[in-house]
Amino acid sequence: MGCNRNCGLLTGAIIGAVLAIFGGVLIPLGDYFITSTIKKEVVIENGTIAYENWIVPGSPVYRQFWIFDVQNPAEVMNGSQPILQQKGPYTYRVRYLPKINITQNPDHTVSYMLPNTARFEPTMSAGTENDTVTCINLAVVAAPALYTNTFIQLLLNTWIKASNSAMLQNRTVKEILWGYKDPFLEKVPFPLDSTLGVFYPYNGTSDGSYRVYNGKDDISKTAIIDSYKNKRNLSYWEGHCDLVNGTDGSSFPPFVKKDSVLRFFSSDICRSIYGIFTSDQVVKGIHLYRFTVPSAAFASPLVNPDNLCFCTDRVISNNCTSAGALDISSCKAGRPVFITLPHFLFASDDIKENIEGLSPNKDEHETFLDVEPTTGFTLHFAKRLQVNLLVKPAPKITALSKIKKPYIFPLLWLNETAIIGDDKAEMFRSKIKEIKINSKGLLRLATVVIFLTVYFVTDLY
Repeated sequence: MGCNRNCGLLTGAIIGAVLAIFGGVLIPLGDYFITSTIKKEVVIENGTIAYENWIVPGSPVYRQFWIFDVQNPAEVMNGSQPILQQKGPYTYRVRYLPKINITQNPDHTVSYMLPNTARFEPTMSAGTENDTVTCINLAVVAAPALYTNTFIQLLLNTWIKASNSAMLQNRTVKEILWGYKDPFLEKVPFPLDSTLGVFYPYNGTSDGSYRVYNGKDDISKTAIIDSYKNKRNLSYWEGHCDLVNGTDGSSFPPFVKKDSVLRFFSSDICRSIYGIFTSDQVVKGIHLYRFTVPSAAFASPLVNPDNLCFCTDRVISNNCTSAGALDISSCKAGRPVFITLPHFLFASDDIKENIEGLSPNKDEHETFLDVEPTTGFTLHFAKRLQVNLLVKPAPKITALSKIKKPYIFPLLWLNETAIIGDDKAEMFRSKIKEIKINSKGLLRLATVVIFLTVYFVTDLY
């Protein structure tokens, strides 16, 4: 029996509907394919690519240090403005030991400790660890901040003079970074650790514990920190400034967009911070998004009200109107440590005007992360910061009696950096290419099917 026109129309409608449904299903199927494939590799679980590089970085991580050498020490100790010249880099390999105490928890988090290690790399350095630098005396300068009582300061002055200590001292690079016995503190007649260093103690210690989401139940939470030292806040700041936000910066949840704000926590600066998209990058044939820490993250509360809870020193900040300096003394046992970007990048003029010899440069001194958007992996980064000490007038301490006003004195700046290795890059390129080819194939098939549906139904009618 033949099929009349109405029958043909009905048959065509049914076929068209089936084709439309099939084409419509292929598009979310492609999305599902991408998500499921990525999830298999970015979940922090044994057997995934993410886990292999999470245990220990797949590429070498280096910390380069530039130490500030005081060019006019006699004048500085008489109250004049310091003239500084950076020496370096002095390069160390870090993060080469695997994470320890790794525990997969039933709530889809994983806990771990991060070993602190630093191995000197002479071939990547401008000199040796025994190079001598004229720098600020950590113990003497910190004394009036730690002990404000007049009588105690008089006692401190006696011990400082007995040890022939001054505001400035000559120390080797190794001593400045990793520790030395301070003669003034050895004179103090009560139990006190007399070893000082910008990063003392470091080797043989560990950072954490960290507890991060492994992404198994929710891929959008992959690598985000749930707690640090068993707490979700830091107890250093007020309000939202005290929260531990984001990841550790080595990776982020997958499917990063250009309008994403990437938040990450750094124990070096005792706070969470963030990056915003600034440019597209290609590193070893891999397309990446570059996120940089913006000037707004260091702006005064007048410019960025979110920073008000980071303002804790009203004097140096000119009653919270200055930008670019973060007082982290609360997480350094009261020692007057300030963190800035290198060479006071993004800092207010009232902070920069007290020091000569600095030349801030965005290309050399800003922090950036180059992130592969599909997986969220950071394949190239440079974390840059400067460590400074607050110098304050102290009339009862002879070594500091000629200081005219409080100011921030730079000690050193560092660049912690890594870039994906050639072998890892090749593997990564092939994996991403495979995912994209398969997903594009499904998308093309869906497009063809939908086109045929439109053509078939239109032609039929």
